Amino acid sequence: MKRTYTMGDRADAVDTTRQRILAAARTLFFENWYDDVTLNGIASAAGVSHQTVLNHFGSKDGVLSAVTETLHAETAGLRSAAEPGNTDAAVQALVAQYETSGLANFRATCEEHRVPALKAALDDARIWHREWVERTFAHALPASGTARRQKIAAYLAATEVAAWKSLRHDYGFSKRDTAAAITTLIKALEVQP
Repeated sequence: MKRTYTMGDRADAVDTTRQRILAAARTLFFENWYDDVTLNGIASAAGVSHQTVLNHFGSKDGVLSAVTETLHAETAGLRSAAEPGNTDAAVQALVAQYETSGLANFRATCEEHRVPALKAALDDARIWHREWVERTFAHALPASGTARRQKIAAYLAATEVAAWKSLRHDYGFSKRDTAAAITTLIKALEVQP
């Protein structure tokens, strides 16, 4: 008996292939420098052809863009679980996110000066991170002016991936101690005028 192949089946197969490529690319981008990730490597890890990757994403930068869109959505979901004003929950969400993607994020900052796709992705992430800081710590921010700009800058420094990476990986602090240090910095900012 001949099986009927529907457009829905085709769409499902295309989506499944796309998700498999994205998962493989994410792993490769997380574990390697940008230049060390190739379309052939992505294709091989996903179990598809080089041409299939091109058909779905057009280029390596297209794959990177799709991966960063997925990461952005995951980050927004994770961090939005913390209510504005709840510093402990905000730091826990931030550190949980950095534990997953922080080293890849930090590695990307080292390459962004020469890889426009990374620079674009990080610029978008910085805009989103600043908006998160302003929303999450609004209760402790001055209404306007120089004092507001300076306090936002201090919150950005305390919550930046480089701060997490330095504590967690350069100095070898535990996840718990790293979260405690970041919380201490933020709570100090909250009580300053």
